[in-house]
Amino acid sequence: MVGTSPSSPHPTDGHASRRLRGPTALRIVLGTQLRRLREARGITAGAAGQAIHASHAKICRMELGRVGFKERDVTELLTFYGITDEQERRAFLTLVRRANVPGWWHQYSDIVPNWFETYLGLEQASAVIRTYQLQLIPDLLQTPQVARTIIQLTQPHQPDDDTERRLALRMTRQEILTQPGAPQLWAVLEEAALWRVHGHSAMREQIQHLIEMAELPNITLQIVPIHSKAHPALGGQFTILRFSNPHLPDIVYLEQLTSALYLDKSEDVQHYLIIMDRLSVQANSPTETIKLLNNTLKKTLN
Repeated sequence: MVGTSPSSPHPTDGHASRRLRGPTALRIVLGTQLRRLREARGITAGAAGQAIHASHAKICRMELGRVGFKERDVTELLTFYGITDEQERRAFLTLVRRANVPGWWHQYSDIVPNWFETYLGLEQASAVIRTYQLQLIPDLLQTPQVARTIIQLTQPHQPDDDTERRLALRMTRQEILTQPGAPQLWAVLEEAALWRVHGHSAMREQIQHLIEMAELPNITLQIVPIHSKAHPALGGQFTILRFSNPHLPDIVYLEQLTSALYLDKSEDVQHYLIIMDRLSVQANSPTETIKLLNNTLKKTLN
């Protein structure tokens, strides 16, 4: 059984435990624990690397949870950090084995880049997802028809089978919003994103879906009207992920065309939180957003 001492992996229960089964979150928890052990003993990352015949960079990647863990490496680090209690060592190694079990999305690894696999793991483990979308409907709120169109536009040369698999992945991701222990989703999007949906029929279906999803207690939806004033988030879309486990820091996800950035430094995260708060004040309220969606829906019927 995992202990509760400051140096041992933190236990979780109830819905929080189910939210942290994904390997990505577990790797971050494990990496954070190892970093705290190292820092508490005044050991540099370079010295830790030498202890396991690895580089300073590898220790940094391990502590950030960006790589898989080898039991031998963790065993040697625990010994180097002076952790001799067998129960505590077993707790760490149990966490290593759990963190190395592939997530359900691993079956799509041939069509999903590594940088996005990381996001999928974080998304599945999140307790709160706050996202601002400038161009498109958020992935988690897209209808199948809209999702397929976007996938085809962004991956124009892929086989039809890959398109369907990407669509299946996106639809499976959406199940997170209606399962027990679902995260809170707070989405802010530009009104223009509604009009980028191809075809009035698809647009009506998408708007109706947004209205229905906004009725769920764990979903907050806000729209920035087309004629609103400039706001600090116009630089681009972003997502802020928060986790129930205290060992997981908030993470800002910035997606680009062929890569992504993950920001977890407190000053960076705080900057985006401030922007999101200001944006939420400037955007239509959830009630006003539903009115806007209903009015837009009427326009598509004319």
